[in-house]
Amino acid sequence: MGRTGLTVLPMSISPRLPAHTAIASAIVLLSAACSSPDSAARDTAATAATADSGALNIAVTADSGEAHLTNIRQITNGGENAEAYFSQDGQWLTFQSTRDGRACDQQYVMRVDGTGLTKVSVGGKTTCGWFLPGGNKLFFASTHAADSACPPRPDPSKGYVWGIDKYDIYTADRDGQNLTRLTNYGVYTAEGVLSPDGKRIVFTSLKDGDLDIYTMNVDGTDVKRLTTTPGYDGGPWWSPDGTKIVYRAWHYDNDTDLKAYQELLKQNMIRPNKMELFVMNADGSDQRQITKLGGANFGPSWTPDGQRVIFSSNHKNPRSRNFDLYIVGLDGNNLEQVTTNGEFDGFPMFSPDGTKLIWASNRGAAKEGDTNLFIAEWKN
Repeated sequence: MGRTGLTVLPMSISPRLPAHTAIASAIVLLSAACSSPDSAARDTAATAATADSGALNIAVTADSGEAHLTNIRQITNGGENAEAYFSQDGQWLTFQSTRDGRACDQQYVMRVDGTGLTKVSVGGKTTCGWFLPGGNKLFFASTHAADSACPPRPDPSKGYVWGIDKYDIYTADRDGQNLTRLTNYGVYTAEGVLSPDGKRIVFTSLKDGDLDIYTMNVDGTDVKRLTTTPGYDGGPWWSPDGTKIVYRAWHYDNDTDLKAYQELLKQNMIRPNKMELFVMNADGSDQRQITKLGGANFGPSWTPDGQRVIFSSNHKNPRSRNFDLYIVGLDGNNLEQVTTNGEFDGFPMFSPDGTKLIWASNRGAAKEGDTNLFIAEWKN
């Protein structure tokens, strides 16, 4: 989640990874800002759009070298769709999308077969959704309290930057009813993931002046800061047993670069040039770097056994628009490529039973810039 992650668009970038750089010519942070009002900015949860008739389930052939992926199905068609994450029972997904011509991301839920599509957000821009235990409620981040319209794009004179928009985290019923604010910081607060026991949320926030990782109870109480190193920390994800958290980060090794980062941050922007993967204990102790690949490595989550991490990377060609999925051990060894398509692949998550993988990809896009959701059966 966005995790601030991203969606890949030609010649631009987007966060929910936030993702990332001369990724500038490749991706668009899913939480990246939009310039015009959302066509449904004044929609209410009570009028959430449901459209079973639009369900999609298209068989897709795996590319050469994608030996882990079988029975691939495309379940969205058009717009930017990303950060799709399973409910605990594996029957539902929540994701963000610009479907139907929306100017920036809104939050949706649907069944894994594409039916039951419902918009649960009410305007602004959204990112990083996750189901609460039982699957009848979820949380996600939204900017609608700051403005019901899409956030403005960053100043182009600053070069390639991401806007750090004023997200806070909200809960809602699966039908979009009972929208409730969970955090109230008025600064970037997003990328939430629920702990396996359903008791705590790990998230990223600018609330203390830097982009850091925190945990809190599911009711928003008992907030604890886990990272303090100056620089960008984000995209946290609990291990299956809840004892560890994997995340992406970039920490500056010289004062000049750190100062430039901090000056941009004061303007609610960051310049994503590099990201590597880190892991820490759930209480924030024993923080250590996993990858040293170069380029942008983001969107990490865990293999079902909790022994490896799956993530997206452009390390083979950091100036390329081509991101692929990889798996790596917690010691940084045994790197294995999962996808080989020449376009963007990112935001992977295994199903709760470990038999399926969902991810977002530009593969087979009917229109340049379209990012769709794909589910495959996983073959070890």
